Amino acid sequence: MEKTYKLSRFLKSNAESMVLVLMFMILLLLVFCFSATASKSRTYKVISNELADTSVSAQIQQQLSNNRFESALYFPVSVSGFYNANNFTPVWTKFQNGTGKGWEAMLMLDCVLQFGLLYEDFHPHELLYGTLHDMLEKPASVSNYQKARFDILLTDAMIEFINNLHFGKLNPDYPTAKIDIGNTNGFSAITVLASALRQTDFMGTITAVQPKAKEYVYLQHYLRVAAGQDAQDCYALPEGVLKKIAVNMERLRWAAINNDTYIHINIPSFTLKFHQPDTTYLFKVVVGKPNNPTPTLQSAIGYFTTAPEWKVPDKIFVKEILPRALANIDYLENNHYTIYNDRGGWIEPSRANLAVIKQNKSKYHATQSSGCDNALGLVVFRFPNIYEVYLHDTPEQQLFKKDVRDFSHGCIRVEQAEKLAGLVLKNDNSADKIAAAHQAIVKRKTETFTLKKVLPINVTYLTCEVDNGVLTIYPDIYDLDNRLEWALFGIPPAIL
Repeated sequence: MEKTYKLSRFLKSNAESMVLVLMFMILLLLVFCFSATASKSRTYKVISNELADTSVSAQIQQQLSNNRFESALYFPVSVSGFYNANNFTPVWTKFQNGTGKGWEAMLMLDCVLQFGLLYEDFHPHELLYGTLHDMLEKPASVSNYQKARFDILLTDAMIEFINNLHFGKLNPDYPTAKIDIGNTNGFSAITVLASALRQTDFMGTITAVQPKAKEYVYLQHYLRVAAGQDAQDCYALPEGVLKKIAVNMERLRWAAINNDTYIHINIPSFTLKFHQPDTTYLFKVVVGKPNNPTPTLQSAIGYFTTAPEWKVPDKIFVKEILPRALANIDYLENNHYTIYNDRGGWIEPSRANLAVIKQNKSKYHATQSSGCDNALGLVVFRFPNIYEVYLHDTPEQQLFKKDVRDFSHGCIRVEQAEKLAGLVLKNDNSADKIAAAHQAIVKRKTETFTLKKVLPINVTYLTCEVDNGVLTIYPDIYDLDNRLEWALFGIPPAIL
């Protein structure tokens, strides 16, 4: 009886095990079948999308060869070069398997106001979120022609965005046509874009092309916060302070200040800042009158001269020096002026000679010898520029006590010129020459001090700056803001 019971239990136990094994095998078979089906589906989807991408590529190539379409692009040469280098492969509209940079690019264009740019400049009527969604999620509902056009326009918008961030929208030295043919001093928007598409931080790679100058960084941060708080949406036209900040960011893009050590002269604030990696020295300056404005420029100081002789600019000689000499024959001697003809011959300052000079002004010029009354003062810093302006000392030190200091003929007069000369020498690893420079100044001795390495100098026209998080607005002494606002945003100023 016991043996029969054990046999029965054994058979029952094995039957249960066999059922379990059978169920497990059925489960494995189902998993295998599902995996095979899914794999087949994925393979089909990938092949299908690859075929679709090939069709879109053909459309991109065809559309880029269409002159009528080319007129819709801001940078047609750059766009064609970008696609040609990548076999006309679609960038934004191809199958992305749930990821991709298309959405990031669209988000950046949505928020161009935070960079002082205008939303309307980036094909807003065709680059729509709904269209991109359909192309990525319901590709069969959008024609290859539409996909190709969207892809091309988004590429053009991103190249426009990159160039605007780096050069500015209206850079007089780098107009759009010049940038598009690659005459950009080594900068390439299509190279930046190609690199960004390979990076995890797509947005960061794009925005890194902006100027590195502190003045720009602070304004951009302030604008980003202000635009986010004050604007109704990112598509609104900038108003008031936002426009002023955008205008000055544009100017700083033109200036292209990317050095750690440089001299920065800002005309509306009447200041000179000597920026060094660990500190900044501040000086007061006098700039040009509105009818003799100081030009904006980028150059580099190569040397400075103590007790300099001044060759009077032709305009000043004709309009100021000569009339005063004709009115008072002693004026020339009292102010240390000497007149020469175009062959370098000295002209005696008699009334008869002055009358002859008056009839043939272009054949004569004047110089002013060094001394305490010399218009250049006791130090002049020289840097090449087409405007023939200098940075120099002045005998009229009382002018630095005024808040608004636009009194010169275009040159820049700096307070404490000897102190600045000493800082320049120290920065040049020539501190051992500071004593010699001081002695030359004291003794009114003309001597030139050549720098081992040129010192960048930037003259800008910024009507606002951010310092310690506070926005300061300066007088628009040359009345330039309105016109640039109009050019940037297409908004006619109320009063010109």
